[in-house]
Parts: sequence; C-alpha cells; structure tokens
Amino acid sequence: MPKYVIERDIPGAGSVGAEEVRALSEKSNGVIADLGDVQWVQSYVTADKLFCLYIAPSEHRIREHAARTGIPANVVHQVVGIVDPTAGGA
Repeated sequence: MPKYVIERDIPGAGSVGAEEVRALSEKSNGVIADLGDVQWVQSYVTADKLFCLYIAPSEHRIREHAARTGIPANVVHQVVGIVDPTAGGA
C-alpha cells in the first residue's frame, strides 16, 4: 500500500501541550479506526508544521482523514522511494 508524507500547517505546533496532543491523537485514531484502511506511522513536529507519515490506499483517503479530524493536510506527497545510510554502503 502507498506511503504518504503529509505537510500540515499548524501555527504554534511546536508549543502545543501534552493534553492537546493526546486529544488530537485520540481523534485521529478514532477516524482511522472508522476508515479501516489508513495507518498513521509517525509525525515530526516543528515550530509551525507537522510532517506525518501515513500508509493509505490513496491520497483521497488521506484527505478524507484530514477533513474528518479537522487537522489540515496542506500538502500530500506520495512516497516513491526511500533512501537511507545503507545506500552509501554504510
């Protein structure tokens, strides 16, 4: 199944408190359970953005998840390859 990197513009994301993170995660997990074919792998938080890695059958499902959670998916990129240190013979 395809992987996607989602860029989410969320001003102040890096200063969101633990309780709000928990509430957003619970909401996201509930929608994922309802959708049944979307998997949240992990997210990286910067000052004003989240970069999330998801597995889903289509970009449409990623955008449906975003709409249902109210968490923006400003840019969605389908992963076409992975590069890691082993590519350089490490």
